Amino acid sequence: MITLDTPSLIVAFLITVIELTEVVALVFAIGADQATLRPVALGAVCGTITIALVALGFGAVLVAFPHAYLLWVAAVVLAAFGVFLFRSTLRTYRRAAGRQPAPPRHQLVQFGGGFSVGAVETTEVVVVLLALTAGGDGASAIVGALAGGVVLVGAAAALHEQIRKIKVPWLKWGGTSLLFSYALFWGGEAAGVHWPGDDLFLIPLVIAALAIVRGAVAVGVRVTAKPAPA
Repeated sequence: MITLDTPSLIVAFLITVIELTEVVALVFAIGADQATLRPVALGAVCGTITIALVALGFGAVLVAFPHAYLLWVAAVVLAAFGVFLFRSTLRTYRRAAGRQPAPPRHQLVQFGGGFSVGAVETTEVVVVLLALTAGGDGASAIVGALAGGVVLVGAAAALHEQIRKIKVPWLKWGGTSLLFSYALFWGGEAAGVHWPGDDLFLIPLVIAALAIVRGAVAVGVRVTAKPAPA
């Protein structure tokens, strides 16, 4: 009979929910200006599954793999997406309210962004789970991680429509800010920066990004505004 260790199960559950919540947030951010989240969501799922399969077959190799390389790739992809989404955000603020969203574009790039997000966050989860497994709590780690994944997927599915109903300009503004925040955070980690408070430092980064992006949008709209006809 398999015996579960409650503390290890809770740790696995919490780390899975915390890290993969970031995946869900970034999936909505990357797909904010699209009519469907399917390409980026599929990329995130594939990235998560890929790392999970690697962990099952080559756990020790995964732990030894330079995490900074993966972080650099993710930071560059998200920064590029941030620039793309900022331009789209600026166009959205220029348009009159109620226009239809732009048709889906660059689906392969969206898939790549989602894949890198899923891979990075799942790698962090896997490292913790492997540590629990090495301590003799492999069953508890698996059960906790699966439970966390089920809860998160269920919550994302339940709230999907509500999130998509948020006004497009606001969603794009928040999405752009999230992308730049994570790109800076992960790029800093890859460069060896020790952020104060670790992941909690994302909160002030996102707040600062919200202010900067909104200011840049206001300037862009003002600069490109055409004078009203006499």
